[in-house]
Amino acid sequence: MAISPAPSWAGLTLDRPRVMGILNVTPDSFSDGGAYADPAQAIAAGRAMAEAGADIIDVGGESTRPGATPVPPAEEIRRILPVVRGLAEAGLRVSIDTSNAATMQAALDAGAAIVNDVSALTHDPAAAPLVAAHGCPVVLMHMRGTPGTMMGHAQYADVAAEVAAELAARMAAAEAAGIARAAICLDPGFGFAKRAEHSVALLRRLPELAALGRPLLVGVSRKGFIGRLSGEERPAARLGGSLAAGLFAVSRGAAILRVHNVSESIAALRVWRALAD
Repeated sequence: MAISPAPSWAGLTLDRPRVMGILNVTPDSFSDGGAYADPAQAIAAGRAMAEAGADIIDVGGESTRPGATPVPPAEEIRRILPVVRGLAEAGLRVSIDTSNAATMQAALDAGAAIVNDVSALTHDPAAAPLVAAHGCPVVLMHMRGTPGTMMGHAQYADVAAEVAAELAARMAAAEAAGIARAAICLDPGFGFAKRAEHSVALLRRLPELAALGRPLLVGVSRKGFIGRLSGEERPAARLGGSLAAGLFAVSRGAAILRVHNVSESIAALRVWRALAD
C-alpha cells in the first residue's frame, strides 16, 4: 500500500525522514535516567543533538517507562523549564514531552514549539483546550491506561486495526476541541500497552496507520522489544537493533524517528536514502 505523507508538519517539510532527539531530564527513565539532571549538561546535550542533525529536541521531565510513578507538575516544570528555555533561546525547535497542561503551558511560554503527549490529550482535561488556544503542533500517542497500568491493557485481537481506530478517535476528539488536523502527528506508541509481538506487528503494518492521513512519529529506540529480538538486555546497548527497526519503520511510512542516538541515526538514514534513491 503506497501512502503519500503529509507535505509538512511543525514547520518541517516531510520530503525526507526527520529526527527527534530524546532529552530526558529525569532521574528514572528506562535507559538514561539521571544522565542529564544538571540543566547546563542537558542544554549542552540538546545542542549537540541539533548539531548532529536532529530536527526536534524532545524534552521530558517525567519517566513514562512501564510501572513509572507519576511526578507532580510542579516538579516536572522545575526539571524542564531551564532546559526548554535554554534550547529555545539557542534557536532550536523544542517539543515538550508531557501529559500535564500546566507543564505544557510553562514549556510553551519558555519557547517550546510542540507538545508531545503520551496520553493523546486524555490525561489532563485542560490539555486539549490549551493546545488549541496556542495553535501549536501536537503529537498524539497511542496508549491504554497509564504508564503504571498500561501493560495490563496489552490485549488485542488485531493490534494494527485497534491502534488505528483508537488513534482516529483521539484525532477526532482533538479536532472537536479546536485543534487543526494539520497540527496533528500520530505516534503508535511502541512499548506502551504493547508486548513485543504487538510492536513487531505494528511495525510491519505501519502503512495502515499512515492511511489515517497524518505523519507518523515512531519511537523504537532502545525499546524492550528491540532487546527481545536482538538478545541484548541492556537498553543502552541496543543501538544496532534500534537503527534496524528505525530504518524499517521509515521504509513502511514513518515520517519522524524519535531516537536516543542522533548522529548514528542520521548516518543510517543518509545511507538508507542514498541506496533507496
